[in-house]
Amino acid sequence: MNTSEVLADAFGRIQEVVHEVADGLADDLVGTRPDDRGNSIGWLLWHLTRIQDDHLADAGGYEQVITADGWHERLGLPFDAADTGYGHTADQVAAVTTPIAVLVGYYDAVHARTLEYLKGLTDQDLDRVVDTRWNPPVTLGVRLISVISDDLQHAGQAAYVKGLIS
Repeated sequence: MNTSEVLADAFGRIQEVVHEVADGLADDLVGTRPDDRGNSIGWLLWHLTRIQDDHLADAGGYEQVITADGWHERLGLPFDAADTGYGHTADQVAAVTTPIAVLVGYYDAVHARTLEYLKGLTDQDLDRVVDTRWNPPVTLGVRLISVISDDLQHAGQAAYVKGLIS
């Protein structure tokens, strides 16, 4: 396997969990929150997708899928298109009740764009600095691993919530 194939495999594992969570989930359960205070499946799937869309578009120098492909309007959420969910309040989490098919559609569009971006990456690309706001500056390799880790954690949380509510 080469660099882009390894990364594509990792992102593919996220997609598998997203689809497993969505499979058979009724739309009326999308916004259900454990103890009415935890994160819902809908919010978790939206947030992990937003992080992947935001961070990879920034690193790759392309427009985010949420705006480029009209997903902001389709999702119908009361958030700015640039919002990724970081620091959301309980009320903001509760606002994510978008039908599961729309959330998965957005995720799949971001996943497809991610795979397209990864196709051309080489080992040397992973050392490119993509964020100088940190010390040390963040390289592309570190950013990709960070997104994979964050997304897998949130996908696992969504699977856990599904087990609690169904």
